[in-house]
Amino acid sequence: MEGVQGGRPSGLVLAAGRTRMGEEGMKRLLMVLGAAMVLAACSTSTPEPAPPPPPETPVAPPAIALPKPPAPEKDQCGLKEAQAFVGKNRTALPAPVDPSRWRVACTTCPVTMDYRADRLNILFNPDTGVVQQVKCG
Repeated sequence: MEGVQGGRPSGLVLAAGRTRMGEEGMKRLLMVLGAAMVLAACSTSTPEPAPPPPPETPVAPPAIALPKPPAPEKDQCGLKEAQAFVGKNRTALPAPVDPSRWRVACTTCPVTMDYRADRLNILFNPDTGVVQQVKCG
């Protein structure tokens, strides 16, 4: 049986056991197949993410260089020789005293706080006059 629409064949003819498809039917079929392929592509599951890498074996931190111990200070003011004055009266100090290199003061006397590594400080007790301490600065 052949269908006729407006004087021309419809493009799809169904006969007993026989199928004939026209140009319009073919376009529809391709659109349906294309849509099915798009849906099939979207419906595929995404692959599982790769397992995380195994943990790294612990590594000791790099060695830290410790600071070198300070070098023994040079005796810039003559401290070793001046240790002999401790316990003696200040009148036993050699005279004349060089004021640019030696400072003789009592332990309670005010002195400037400037530090000079080459200056020897000789500190005595103001009541007895006995040298109690010698130090550089």
